[in-house]
Amino acid sequence: MDASDPFSGDATVVIDRAKMHYRVPTTEAQARQTGALPGRIAKKVLGRSPLVTVCALNEMSLLVERGESVGIVGRNGSGKSTLMRLISGQSNPTSGAVYASSIPVMLGVNAALVPELSGDHNIILGCLAMGQTRDQVNRNFAAIVELSGLEKAIHLPMRSYSSGMASRLRFAIAASVDPEILLIDEALNTGDAQFKERSKARMNELRANAGSVFLVSHSLGTIRDMCSRVLWLDDGDLLMDGDPKTTTAAYADFTKHLSKGNNISAERLREEARSSIALTAIQDSGSGRRRA
Repeated sequence: MDASDPFSGDATVVIDRAKMHYRVPTTEAQARQTGALPGRIAKKVLGRSPLVTVCALNEMSLLVERGESVGIVGRNGSGKSTLMRLISGQSNPTSGAVYASSIPVMLGVNAALVPELSGDHNIILGCLAMGQTRDQVNRNFAAIVELSGLEKAIHLPMRSYSSGMASRLRFAIAASVDPEILLIDEALNTGDAQFKERSKARMNELRANAGSVFLVSHSLGTIRDMCSRVLWLDDGDLLMDGDPKTTTAAYADFTKHLSKGNNISAERLREEARSSIALTAIQDSGSGRRRA
């Protein structure tokens, strides 16, 4: 940790008024002028398209301490993956700063795996892609196979796996590392009961050995089972930061109203959550601890 970092003690990650905004081109004005649907636009309007600002993540402050397992929920496009990229150091915030006690490890092995190869070959490939040596791969191999629960299927091509089997293998490979700050973005997604117990046990080990764990998942059951704290993001805003049961229940209620077309009720729930965390932020800042 750099000596200038604004935290000490048990903190592993501090987000200090960080936000992420992009300037991207838009063809909205051209579409209005031509009155054409995208499939009918045959002639491109000459000249550069005007730029608009996309608010991927609005200003946020957060402190995560050692031993915490932080779940992140929200609709697609809410800012979950953007937050993970900022914490991992893959992206720099537009303003503000993100501090970490060590280099975070993002468990993303999907790009390295090859469907045509067998599961055991993909274990070697995935582990090497995450920076492990061949000796480390050899030491971790048996534990990865055991955690995946694939048994003899580990020798079959990965393209023959069900989505659940592939998900188990991805998580088992990803969880073979033992970093201080661990980031898992949609690598854990299966309904297998036995695997849930094994993966939960492994997550507990990682929490005990690591400083903190961040988990993004659309599975609220997984978030409730595996996390000690949950963040709810929506349209780049942090709406809730609390215990898993309360936060996932509020998010589920919100999405239920949206699915039924009750947009006004959903917006009211959103604003109630946002007002609540704003009040919490004021209280925390008064006590010297900023959370949002």
